[in-house]
Amino acid sequence: MDLGQLWDFVTERRMQLLTDSYLHVSAVVQSVVIATIAAVLIGIAVYRSPVGSSIATALASTVLTVPSFALLGLLIPIMGLGVAPTVTALVLYSLLPIIRNTIIGLASVDPSVTDAARGVGMSRLGVLSRIEIPIAWPSILTGMRIATQMAMGILAIAAYAKGPGLGNLIFSGLSRVGSPTALPQALTGTILIVVLALVLDGIYVLIGKLTTSRGLRD
Repeated sequence: MDLGQLWDFVTERRMQLLTDSYLHVSAVVQSVVIATIAAVLIGIAVYRSPVGSSIATALASTVLTVPSFALLGLLIPIMGLGVAPTVTALVLYSLLPIIRNTIIGLASVDPSVTDAARGVGMSRLGVLSRIEIPIAWPSILTGMRIATQMAMGILAIAAYAKGPGLGNLIFSGLSRVGSPTALPQALTGTILIVVLALVLDGIYVLIGKLTTSRGLRD
């Protein structure tokens, strides 16, 4: 295969590639947002308890020991094919880095800072929302970055469950090995996933700069 074949494939299928790229990014972002909400709530609930933190981290770690195909195979009989098992799998795989980083970030807050805030009459919720979460935010965002990069790759495998995204392009190409468009199709899907993962990571860096106070960045 030469670059001309690859370019011809991209130009001929550009609308399909744009649609699949959008669906891929959309599924990943939605899954990571759902995972972040759940993981941060879990982290808030357990970060003051070493036992609770260990249990939450261990349970989330257990999910990562299950191969993607196996997890999807378990979810398909319950949820069927399509978006539901795909998003569920991505959410489960995304929990560990966000839970772990949430616990680390919250536990790293200087107790003297929170004690001073409570001393001037700030409520527990006020301390959490105005002091602890902002200080832990860079750590939480790092967990989200890791989860996003993992989810970008895992979603490609979710084509097995008829999930959305560029994985369908890769699987379709691999299933037709020997045909003229097989390699360009699989290679295009793979390259696009890598490029989109880098773009999302750059967006996270920008979000971090815009949402983290200068004192925490320095």
